[in-house]
Amino acid sequence: MTQVEPYESRHEPGAEELRVLYLRESQAKRRKEARPGLWIAVAIYVLFSASDLLLIPDVAAYTIAARFAVGLTALLTLEVQLRRGAGTGWLDVTCAAAIIFGYVGWLLPASMGADKESVAYYMVFGTIFMMSANLFFTFSFRTSIITSTIILCILYVVNYFVPATLTYKMVFGTFYVSCFTFTSYVNWKLNEERYNVFLNALEARIQHKEATERGKALLRLSRTDPLTGLENRRAIDEKLRDHWNDWQKLGAGFVAVLIDVDFFKKFNDCYGHQEGDRCLIQVGNALSDLIRQYDGSIGRYGGEEFIVLARLDKKGQVAELAEAICRAVESLAIAHELRRDGISIVTASVGAAFTRKQTGAKLEKIIHEADRALYLAKAGGRNCARLFDPTDPQSSDESENLAALLKIAIGQDLVSLVYQPIQDIGSGKVEAVEALMRLKMLDGTLVPPSIFIPVAERTGAILELGRWAIRTVCTELLADDHIRLVSVNVSPIQLKTPGFAASVATILGETGVTGNRLAFEITEGLEMEMHSDILRCISDLKLLGIKIWLDDFGTGFAGLSWLRLIDFDTVKIDRSFLHDCSTPNGKAMLQDIIALVRNRGHKILVEGVETDEQMALMREFGIDKIQGFRVGRPVPAEIFQAKRPLQKRPFTVLKSA
Repeated sequence: MTQVEPYESRHEPGAEELRVLYLRESQAKRRKEARPGLWIAVAIYVLFSASDLLLIPDVAAYTIAARFAVGLTALLTLEVQLRRGAGTGWLDVTCAAAIIFGYVGWLLPASMGADKESVAYYMVFGTIFMMSANLFFTFSFRTSIITSTIILCILYVVNYFVPATLTYKMVFGTFYVSCFTFTSYVNWKLNEERYNVFLNALEARIQHKEATERGKALLRLSRTDPLTGLENRRAIDEKLRDHWNDWQKLGAGFVAVLIDVDFFKKFNDCYGHQEGDRCLIQVGNALSDLIRQYDGSIGRYGGEEFIVLARLDKKGQVAELAEAICRAVESLAIAHELRRDGISIVTASVGAAFTRKQTGAKLEKIIHEADRALYLAKAGGRNCARLFDPTDPQSSDESENLAALLKIAIGQDLVSLVYQPIQDIGSGKVEAVEALMRLKMLDGTLVPPSIFIPVAERTGAILELGRWAIRTVCTELLADDHIRLVSVNVSPIQLKTPGFAASVATILGETGVTGNRLAFEITEGLEMEMHSDILRCISDLKLLGIKIWLDDFGTGFAGLSWLRLIDFDTVKIDRSFLHDCSTPNGKAMLQDIIALVRNRGHKILVEGVETDEQMALMREFGIDKIQGFRVGRPVPAEIFQAKRPLQKRPFTVLKSA
């Protein structure tokens, strides 16, 4: 599993190591600056020929010739060294020698000038070479001191032989020493400052590197299942979207395989949760080794469910992969004594679907087909693999039948609402409920929301169903004050439909309910885009007083961009993060998500609270509201209509269910 290395365990460089690093970096810098530095110095050196013509015209020809000779020699020497890859120390020696010989080469012919007074005063310009050694080039302090000391000695020798008064010699001798001392001190301070700048830059680089590494580790952690170390649902959903886009644009087919560990609940009951976790880890490792041969991806999709994505588009290849998955799990030979089907080891059921021209234009389609195939594998006795076959009546898509059913659902009373309590942690009361839609077929068989809601969205039936749900909520619970607040799930398609906010306002006016009694829960879908129509609609709904909640935050569908663009009243954290709190990494992940939402100033609601331990954890984390079987199961409106005191005793909802 991914772990972040603590700062305390990282190696901190010592003083000697820092000096070595500094010298290495300073050498690279000096090497880079040697060429432009010497070229500029030579250019300035040659330009001083104009001073020679003005002050010592009788020997100017010699001094100018010396300037050009020394300058060209220094440049040629440096260029040859750079071409041959000479060390930085040799480059420094060349530049330092250029300063010394530049001074000597100019000084000798200049001292032979006829105007001794002009020559005497002109000698003062020798301090410029001393300054160059200390300030112009970025020599090491030792190199600068040696170079400037040589120039100082030459100055004193020349000063001794210059035909001038004792006062002149004392004044300019003192000036030479002062210049040497001052420039050497400035050079020392500059070197110290360069070292401090290096330390600050090194510290900044280390901090940036650590922050980058920690960010990468957190990103890996957010995309990794804390138990098995495989990719989690968020990461797999992203890869699924990438595969789908490649198929749509490039025609690169792929297969989606759902794997479910057979009778896993009985395994947990028999051997305990620790053995159950160990079983899932072993299965995950075995499947990971297998899928690597197919250059595919594997992730944990749910409790005991895994998903595989691979770029295969031929039926024979898909069948081979599905069968290999079954055999890989079976070959682990993990004991499972509670089974009653004649098998005493852990096995897996596999459902696979691959892209075809008839797959459809929605990403969820291929997962739905794989799920249908998995259902048939379980119905066929488990420990087997099934491929989705669109020509098989048992696995054929029932969406057309559902579409027809949805058209008559309201008129035939096939659709209804149930309400799940939402408890306020602070007061301990049920102060809100969530309205959940239910659909039954003509024979009374219930249709799961995960099946009929996508069909309703695709066919547009969700618009009429949505208006019906809002009106029903207002008349069943809100108009007579049976409950203070009801949340209703709203599809992005409804938000994008022109006039949706106006239709809600009409319903509120007709039922006499104020907008602040309603909350709309929004979940970002895989194909959902946040554009201006949705933002405008949400703004209009807020003007009506309706609260806007973000549903299923953290599942990979609701992104951070939603928190940035919309001022949600409440953010619902998906139940999967709470259920992963049995591991330290899972608990840390939930704490990070809570901190992120709290920093944005939103109220926090956590779904899936089922046990006393989870309830205690929610109090520890300071959560505002909770929802789950620990508070109450979804029940019809009559429960709330008949038992208004239920708000004071929220746990009786669980008993009545």
